Amino acid sequence: MPSEQKINKEYEALLVVSFGGPEGPDQVIPFLENVLRGRNVPRQRMLEVAEHYQEFGGVSPINAQNRALIQALQQELEEKGPVLPVYWGNRNWHPFLRETISEMREDGVRRALAFVTSAFSSYSGCRQYREDIEHARSEVGTSAPTIDKLRVFYNHPGFIRPNVESVLKAFAQIPAARREATALLFSAHSLPLEMAQNCQYEEQLSESCRLVADGTSIENWQLVYQSRSGPPHQPWLEPDICDHLGELGREGIKDVVLSPIGFISDHMEVLFDLDIEAQQVCDSLGINLVRAETPGTHPLFVGMIRELVLERLSEDAIRLSLGTHGPSHDVCPDDCCKIVR
Repeated sequence: MPSEQKINKEYEALLVVSFGGPEGPDQVIPFLENVLRGRNVPRQRMLEVAEHYQEFGGVSPINAQNRALIQALQQELEEKGPVLPVYWGNRNWHPFLRETISEMREDGVRRALAFVTSAFSSYSGCRQYREDIEHARSEVGTSAPTIDKLRVFYNHPGFIRPNVESVLKAFAQIPAARREATALLFSAHSLPLEMAQNCQYEEQLSESCRLVADGTSIENWQLVYQSRSGPPHQPWLEPDICDHLGELGREGIKDVVLSPIGFISDHMEVLFDLDIEAQQVCDSLGINLVRAETPGTHPLFVGMIRELVLERLSEDAIRLSLGTHGPSHDVCPDDCCKIVR
């Protein structure tokens, strides 16, 4: 392991960057207004999503999950190094990035790495977070720390192997005689086509699905999409998960294992859109649905974050990846993940 002296001269902190979420009923609407600012989403759709949060007491589960991940990550770094303080900043709710970066400046941090809680490249999952960081830095001022984003990790073994374990665990809940006929669905957040056209989101998702399926020796799988929020006339990535479940029902499929490959933890899009809405569709069709776990605080996933940090601290570090695509780039090209209009 590189010496701590060298590490601390190069980077002085790790910033976990996430989406954010409300922590009480009175925060739901202000939070969603932040999320949807500048987007062509009907207010009625926003109010519908607000009801999803209210079903969980107005508290997003993403916050507790991020706190658990940060605690596990801090322990990992303390035990194995590099010993770096871990900060947390969000795009849409407290702690906002500008608040956290201001705190980092006050703590004397001059240069930090950022781990974004998204495994895939897209405008909303990568470029927008980089823009958020730079905007927050500009608000903090010229003394704000420089922050370098860690690479996306869609094909890193620390992301793939926990998903393999979760899928196998889910299949174990299907009666043995029915497993061969069970459909495996991988689900990810849908994107507007104009956003998907200039990024590798679909390609990376397909590679993650293939790697997980190969790791489980399951051939009958399909990538589906969920959680679209735009106006009906705007084309988004398909097939929609609920539509596809309807097709499986008409084909006579009786068992489905659902892996939320597009998410690293069980936040609202998983708990409501899958565990409630998709489950309701399956109940109406007589389909037995078993939902696989997300990586969360799996030791391999937490260890992966440490490995991504170590990559940036040494020029000759091993950059782990599975499949044929190789590890993603560290520094994004200027035109990476732009929205084509």
